[in-house]
Amino acid sequence: MSTVVATGRGQGQRRGQGRGRAVTVVRRAAWLAGALFWSAFAVLEAMNHGWLAGTLALAFFVLPDLTFLVALDEAPAMEKGQLPPRAVPYYNALHRALVPLALMALYTVGPVAWPPAFAALCGWLAHISYDRAFGYGLRTKEGFQRG
Repeated sequence: MSTVVATGRGQGQRRGQGRGRAVTVVRRAAWLAGALFWSAFAVLEAMNHGWLAGTLALAFFVLPDLTFLVALDEAPAMEKGQLPPRAVPYYNALHRALVPLALMALYTVGPVAWPPAFAALCGWLAHISYDRAFGYGLRTKEGFQRG
């Protein structure tokens, strides 16, 4: 049940709406802090481990948005801001933070220690974090931003 609260200007405002905006601002600020952290970590890894680590960090920073190439032939028929539905599963899979976080956890406990892989995961997490900080999230099956 939604309650409308009268404001001083004679307009109604839904209760809790201001709190929702505050939560959104805090959530985006947290994502931005994470993005800056993962970006700094990727740069640090690149500086410590050479050009391959830096190249992979940059490649994985850009890679998630290249999923539109899956359905490039359908792009002219899409509405503005719509991703072709055929590309949505790939886009959503590469924009879930759980995937690189799980791979990072496996990297830390696994027998393989290859710093360029860790740098790539940092770049990937930075991309996802920047997207969330700027209000971009997963897509609906039709290819639009989820509300």
